[in-house]
Amino acid sequence: MAKKKEDNQELLIDVEGNINKAEQFFEENKKPVSIVIGGILAIVAFWFAYTKLYMEPREAEAQQELFAAQRLFQGDSLQAALNGNPETEGFLAIIDNYGGTKAANLSKYYAGVSFLNLSDYENAIKYLDKFSSNDKALSVIKLGAIGDAFAELNQPKEALDYYEKAVKKAGKNDFLAPYYLKKAGDLALIDGKYDKAIKLFTQLKTDFKDAREAVEADKFIAYAETKKQNS
Repeated sequence: MAKKKEDNQELLIDVEGNINKAEQFFEENKKPVSIVIGGILAIVAFWFAYTKLYMEPREAEAQQELFAAQRLFQGDSLQAALNGNPETEGFLAIIDNYGGTKAANLSKYYAGVSFLNLSDYENAIKYLDKFSSNDKALSVIKLGAIGDAFAELNQPKEALDYYEKAVKKAGKNDFLAPYYLKKAGDLALIDGKYDKAIKLFTQLKTDFKDAREAVEADKFIAYAETKKQNS
């Protein structure tokens, strides 16, 4: 019992000693510690003010402008959707005026698709390339749309590269993966890359045999093999 009491006393002394050391450290470093704590509090206050008082109102305003531009886009008024009209800003103004917002980021996607449909393929690539998303489907479509733009610019190598990136990103998606596999296979055939075409159409019929795009895969494989033999 006496042993336990001695142990408890030693423990108390040890704890008190550590507390005294901490108090001594704080007293000796009171000014720098206060500066550090004050700095942390200032950062937290700045972050709160920036997020709640600046970014969130800007995001809400940008979303309103985006909604109006989306309505123009859906109505095929692509020039107005891009450049705005007397009633609303367009995607390009949202990108310029609301940088850092989710609305500005999504506007880059819409701007890229709008330019693609207006046959302005360089700008389509420019804006689509700037768009980023955690949404897998949108990321796949972005890559495929860039591939479409390169194909229209008669740059089959770059187009095929982006179609294959879209396929890889799509993974096992039963709609997007076979769609871009077919596009990649068709482009490989047109560009005379018969080995690549055979590989792509074989992947299409093997991995997505029930997809609409896979129905004629064997025909395209046979065509590519014939062209390869005769080339």
